[in-house]
Amino acid sequence: MNTSCRLSNVTKNYLSRFHCILDEMIQGMTTAKLTDSISHNFIVQMIPHHRAAIEMSDNILRYTTNIPLQDIAASIVSEQTKSIANMEEVLNCCSKMDSPEQDLCLYQRKTEQIMQRMFSKMEYARSTNQINCNFMWEMIPHHMGAVEMSQNTLQYDICPELKPILEAIITSQQKGISQMRNLLQCLGCR
Repeated sequence: MNTSCRLSNVTKNYLSRFHCILDEMIQGMTTAKLTDSISHNFIVQMIPHHRAAIEMSDNILRYTTNIPLQDIAASIVSEQTKSIANMEEVLNCCSKMDSPEQDLCLYQRKTEQIMQRMFSKMEYARSTNQINCNFMWEMIPHHMGAVEMSQNTLQYDICPELKPILEAIITSQQKGISQMRNLLQCLGCR
């Protein structure tokens, strides 16, 4: 946690919950049971990622009075809940599609790099008494991780039912990143 000022009790409570969510996400993503299927591996690592976004959004919704941020957080909850349901629906089918060993190795190495970068950026996101800013500084690298993981997965021969889910993740997360960057500017978050 990177702090440059004394944090209020409200901010401490917000950040404490965020760090619990982050720890749970890291645990879920790094201990997911991987197989010889890139499609399966993406799904079982992305579901805890999405769950964390929902919990992070619920966390900020307890504190924020900023209407544009409330809209962003509510959209994250709605979109990621739907995405989890879509992934759970295709998991059994997609898990049957094994990947060549070389593809699997390249995919997993790149995925691990993306995840480690995302974990680090989230862990060391700026923390101030501006909780709205904190949320966006934490969520932007989270969204970027989902985009990069989805783009990485699309480079391989994957389950056809998974492709539209990946494309939807990329579209919605890129839109969210853009909205949050604009709002950071509007709020003067530095």
